[in-house]
Amino acid sequence: MIDTILLDLDGTLLQFSQRDFISAYFSELSKMFDKLGLETESSIAAVWAGTKAMILNDGSKLNSQRFWQEFAGKLGLADERLAELEAAFNSFYVNEFNVVKSVLIPSDIPKRLVQTIASKGYRIVLATNPLFPLCAVESRLGWTGLKSQNFLHITHYANSTFSKPNPGYFREILAKVNRSPQQCLMAGNNPAEDMVAGTLGAETFLVTDCMENESGVDVSSYRSGTLADLESHLTSLPDIA
Repeated sequence: MIDTILLDLDGTLLQFSQRDFISAYFSELSKMFDKLGLETESSIAAVWAGTKAMILNDGSKLNSQRFWQEFAGKLGLADERLAELEAAFNSFYVNEFNVVKSVLIPSDIPKRLVQTIASKGYRIVLATNPLFPLCAVESRLGWTGLKSQNFLHITHYANSTFSKPNPGYFREILAKVNRSPQQCLMAGNNPAEDMVAGTLGAETFLVTDCMENESGVDVSSYRSGTLADLESHLTSLPDIA
């Protein structure tokens, strides 16, 4: 019996064009690099290299360790400078990053959906790809009116050793919340990343409003629909409170 709902964030609860998000995000990030006296183009390239290192992580180190190791290596940064930059990144995600909210498609569904399934007794996990620090995830959650307290567990780069689409990412979540795949439903907007949970035995729901399917995965076999459809589906589940 399903008693735990895993929800993706970007493109699922937070609805926007991925292209618009990346453009706005790196525009603000570039301003931070300029203030810190870093060359913008090489710094952005280092961010992408660090992101790739997290996506390819094999479980032997935290994603945060993978990111900063790669970032520092690309820019030749000493440990002292790296510590300064990590603090600057965290400050950025709490402050300037919120400008990126402008790309969001406003909706009252995310907050209502989470509150409804919580009232029905379901455990809720924010299963966002763990490529950001917790403060960045919390800022994005705030754009929907939600808080970290609304979730049993939130994945972020300092508590995860895998990333989507590696099945190890979902196994890591299941171990931390002490649940079997059969007790879970994963909802997300990327069939190549989020529907991987189904290969472990979890139920899945593909959210189509802002679907990302660059690799052209055949989605015909997945239960799918809009975020409103997901809300209807989850609301129809039996109460377990």
